[in-house]
Amino acid sequence: MNNHFYIPETKYLKTVIRSMWQVKNPMPYRNETIIPKGVVEIIFDLSECAPVQSEIGSKQFQLAKCFISGFNTHPVQLRLPDLHFFFGVQFHPVAIKHFFGVPAREFSNLPVDLTLLDTSFNSLWQQLAEVKTFNERVVVMCAWIENKIIETHPQELLLNSFLENNNRQTLTMKALAEAVYYSPRHLSRKIYELTGMNTEQFLLYKKYLHAVNQIHNTDRALTEIAYDSNFADQSHFIRSFKLFTHITPNQYRQTKSIIQGHIHHS
Repeated sequence: MNNHFYIPETKYLKTVIRSMWQVKNPMPYRNETIIPKGVVEIIFDLSECAPVQSEIGSKQFQLAKCFISGFNTHPVQLRLPDLHFFFGVQFHPVAIKHFFGVPAREFSNLPVDLTLLDTSFNSLWQQLAEVKTFNERVVVMCAWIENKIIETHPQELLLNSFLENNNRQTLTMKALAEAVYYSPRHLSRKIYELTGMNTEQFLLYKKYLHAVNQIHNTDRALTEIAYDSNFADQSHFIRSFKLFTHITPNQYRQTKSIIQGHIHHS
């Protein structure tokens, strides 16, 4: 197993991306389920195998060599080759429109071939494939990002922080709007633009993400996690969890892999 992870260091990169990662594995399993993780990322398939086949909801896809995936609300099913080699970049949601010309919601539950949006991604994929190490790929990707200087408004940074912080805090729409200095109506438009969900749906999604983090990283009882994630009761917790993952919280705990949100199948 060959996994790597990078957290941005410069102030500008921190306003654009959350992290970069690389996974290069000989496969002891053939199928993988990725439950919704609340991230927007571009992924480069650097393997020399046939395209990976995937399924989101009832739709089937053949993943491109370079694709973007947004805030999924359904699990992603993957059928993997003997060896997979992925390099990924997790973007802050508000940066997506600046970089790609369309809001992040356009990529929810839909892996979009980035070369269809901008043919220069063919060249970027080639650069990443030609270098030998993860650190060299980080350098290539940082240079590409830093060459596309964007201005991020402080309100957008606050909204990013709310969207990506999987804490247990439950806010009303009014309180959230006040926290990020938007009117409730404008906030609702912004959340939909970034996630494809309305405000109430996304508040439920945040509860779910907090619960996933707790299940994956602690041994706490599921009843405690439900309470700590601000679900009304255990039934509501299970029902909401299954809405996004199609499995129960206990099933996730029993089958989760080392990487949060990922389940491997033989």
